[in-house]
Amino acid sequence: MEQKKREQAELSEKERAEKALAEEVTADFLRRREERRALEVSWLLNVRFFSGDQYCDVSPLGDIVEEDKRFYWQSRRVFNHIAPTVDSRIAKLEKMRPELRVRAFSDEEGDLQAAKLATGVLKFVQDRIGFAEIVSKASVWSEVCGSSFYKVVWSEKGGRQVAVGEDGTPVYEGEVQVVAVPPFEIFPDRLDVEELESVASLIHAQTVSAAYVFEKFGVAVDGEEVENLSGYGEPMAGRLPIERSAQGYGKLKDGVILIERYIRPNSAYPKGRLEIVAGGKLLYVGDLPYVNESRGQRGFPFAKQDCLRVPGAFFGCSVVDRLIPVQRAYNAVRNRKHEFLNRISMGVLTVEDGSVDTDELAEEGLLPGKILVYRQGGKAPEMLDCGNVPSEFKDEEDWLEKEFALISGVSDLSQHSMPTRVTSATGLQLLLAQDEARLSATLASVERAMKEVGKQILRLYRQFAGSARLMTLTGENKKTQVFYFNAANLEVSDIQFESQEAATPEEKRETLLKLYEAGILTDENGNMSKENKNRVLEAFGFGGYENARDISALHIAKANEENIDMRGGEVDVDMYDDHTLHIGEHTRFLLSAEFKGLKDRERVKERFLAHIAAHKRESVR
Repeated sequence: MEQKKREQAELSEKERAEKALAEEVTADFLRRREERRALEVSWLLNVRFFSGDQYCDVSPLGDIVEEDKRFYWQSRRVFNHIAPTVDSRIAKLEKMRPELRVRAFSDEEGDLQAAKLATGVLKFVQDRIGFAEIVSKASVWSEVCGSSFYKVVWSEKGGRQVAVGEDGTPVYEGEVQVVAVPPFEIFPDRLDVEELESVASLIHAQTVSAAYVFEKFGVAVDGEEVENLSGYGEPMAGRLPIERSAQGYGKLKDGVILIERYIRPNSAYPKGRLEIVAGGKLLYVGDLPYVNESRGQRGFPFAKQDCLRVPGAFFGCSVVDRLIPVQRAYNAVRNRKHEFLNRISMGVLTVEDGSVDTDELAEEGLLPGKILVYRQGGKAPEMLDCGNVPSEFKDEEDWLEKEFALISGVSDLSQHSMPTRVTSATGLQLLLAQDEARLSATLASVERAMKEVGKQILRLYRQFAGSARLMTLTGENKKTQVFYFNAANLEVSDIQFESQEAATPEEKRETLLKLYEAGILTDENGNMSKENKNRVLEAFGFGGYENARDISALHIAKANEENIDMRGGEVDVDMYDDHTLHIGEHTRFLLSAEFKGLKDRERVKERFLAHIAAHKRESVR
């Protein structure tokens, strides 16, 4: 009986500790949200201007309020230049988006194979999870609000089904999941640091349904009507705001705020700490789950992407912030111009008091063929001379359009008249290059974020993929290869990431032609080797064309297979082999560090030398 009482006391003590921790995490979230309230309001204002709701402003109390008309007849049309400007920036970033590849740390065969495997894993994961679409969503958020985030996690229910559990539930091999996270959901402990690595703790809060919490954590919580922390949510990508409250937030019925607080490893928590709270209840507490930083350390599963960096600030700045004053002025000029045109076309009629029926005239106007009767002896109505549209309207309108291009860094030459002083193709190409160079700061941030995501993807595979992971990749000879690999081979710490700008076939063709004209791709006799021909054709994006016209890639692949087979036994030389290519690949293996690391190196060397000698004998026949 006493033991049962002690167990109940311990249980109640544990419940009190969990409740206190849940309250502390919730209070920490509310404090951080209040600290950056001004930033949230500015993001919401940016989203409204981007979606076309441009007659609003921030009140002295920090709320977004609608602007009233000064006169009932005033025109308040929206001539949205912000949305197409952002669209142009995103289109240019999409074209210039780097492609993740992995470069070997050295020229040793082992490093080359590890880099090849890591590149294949990255390509496989990106195609499987639709990484291009995720980057596009994150780019929209960063361009509109200034910053966006990528969340890289491991999903136990991802990938192929490999077994069935005892209870009949399917068991999956697991897969990396990458999610684009808007800045509305991220709450750092400090707002005066620029890098994510300088933050000691980070909160990711999102609005979810109570049913989601029960399905994910098995804990029942009471749902209520809560604000959507993501601003306009997913419909923002469709440019149409959802139903919102006075502050502009969407609302979710029967929802809760799911709070995840990440604490970086410190003396108190050597492996870091993750605390998850929803509805005032503690759902999870433990170490940081992912070994996703260098030197095998645990860290935050996030990567940050900025539109424009702000010194001494965690969140970046958006071009929309700079374009809002220009957009307000542009709307005012265009509306005043249209009002002036309406006065000229509709006319302003002056009448003597009591000479005509003003009610009828106001209702019907001066329609064609109308008989206007006025009092005998009175003054006939006449039109007021409003003059012509002042040229200042046109001048101001043109200047504001230049301001949009100047501030945003986007001046698409295909949508404007070509410069009269520039007539050569080289000059136009230089103008386009300068136009793209203005996006270099944003592109650098995208590149840094993609590199960090790529590193975390490989580290999660190393941590969770196991020793026999099945993957389908495309080899250099365009053959589909299905093989098992050991996740321990993904030595991310010894691999440098290389991001190559995606170029169009025309740009590749022009670059390769210049290299060919310079003689870099040919030998002293002006001939191009078969290997260079294959690489050039592959760079042009012709797929398997080189295999239909030239089989040297197949010979190289066969020689590499023989390198593996000769470690365990003799391999015969076939009469149809391209002996020059085979000798080169076998010699390359003998000079590699992988060969030097073999235990039976001398015996393998004898096999290779005998095999190379056989190739030489066949080549002279």
